[in-house]
Amino acid sequence: MIFGVAWAVMAILTAALSFLTVYLLVLTIAAIFARTSGPAAGCAQRRFAILIPAHNEEALIGRLLASVKQLHYPAERYDVCVVADNCDDSTADIARSMGAAVWERTDTRDRAKGFALRWLLEQLRCEGKQYDAFVVLDADSTIAANFLTCMNARLEHGSQVVQAYYSVTNATDSAVTGLRYAALAAIHYVRPLGRSLLGLSCGLKGNGMCFSTAVVERFGWNWFTLAEDVEFHLALVRAGIRVDFAPETSVQAEMPVTLAQAASQNARWEQGRLQLVRQYVPGLLLSGIRSADTVQLDAAVEQLIPPLSLPFALAAACVLACLPIGAIELAIVALLNLVGQMAYLLTGLVLVGAPRGAYTALGAAPVYILWKIGLYARAMLSNRAGAWVRTARVVGDVQR
Repeated sequence: MIFGVAWAVMAILTAALSFLTVYLLVLTIAAIFARTSGPAAGCAQRRFAILIPAHNEEALIGRLLASVKQLHYPAERYDVCVVADNCDDSTADIARSMGAAVWERTDTRDRAKGFALRWLLEQLRCEGKQYDAFVVLDADSTIAANFLTCMNARLEHGSQVVQAYYSVTNATDSAVTGLRYAALAAIHYVRPLGRSLLGLSCGLKGNGMCFSTAVVERFGWNWFTLAEDVEFHLALVRAGIRVDFAPETSVQAEMPVTLAQAASQNARWEQGRLQLVRQYVPGLLLSGIRSADTVQLDAAVEQLIPPLSLPFALAAACVLACLPIGAIELAIVALLNLVGQMAYLLTGLVLVGAPRGAYTALGAAPVYILWKIGLYARAMLSNRAGAWVRTARVVGDVQR
């Protein structure tokens, strides 16, 4: 009886794992065959507003603004707009000294990236500024020189919302940043690229996003959760708007170099995503089923995918648990799931041309997986929202 129950539980777990692995491998295969070059640039040169929400980013915002100055796009066709949100450092002064237009916001109650962006858009509207599109960049980032050229070409060819490849600047600084680089190669490159071939919506990643003015005027900026980018994407999909992926350009951001530094950032991401799963995914699944809309269904399924650490750990646990009860077939299936998930991850590293450090960082994966499982478990048990808190990113850095 006990062995029968154990066998049934293992069968359910391996079936769920198999569905996830097949889903990821379908996207992986599609990514291998997808086009990675963008559309040809047209004659029109749209006018962009580059929106940069910044909270105590004096250490890194100068580097972002320096990369913006290197853009291969006419300087008179874009404005750099920084909102220094509740800052008590030199963020605003540094941004002004580098030629950015700066608005300083102080609001101790509504402290989040979404509130800062909405307020900045209101200031631009009140000043009568006119733009064809808006780009959102995190202050700890750098962007590729072809960024606006690629966004302009995508918009000219009919895109309404575009997401660039969002990766890691400091991939070789530590095992933690190397593992983050590997994860984002899979999540931010393989999956969106595969979806682009399949005609699905590629999702918003919170950084390196471009929106046509028509979309911003229609939706405003009303996304204030811990995962405001995901919330916005689900609203777009419900309205029938796909997000296109631009693998031909990129934005890179500084990532925490230690697990202690990464803890608060990862906790916020997972808490925010789990809140949205509870709030939006059931309705989106139902709507997608009723309308037979694969874009909506895929967007909902994407939110149900846990961090890759969990399927890895669960597959390994299933292999070990199946052997004592004689469920050899299930152990083999679980092992195949492990192989499939590893193939998905390694394909991402190959497709993005990862540095050697990203591969060697995989040796620290067991420790990272255990850490991630504990963090994810705490996120599932927590309903706490959270203020906008700067994440420490380098050795010796502290949160402010």
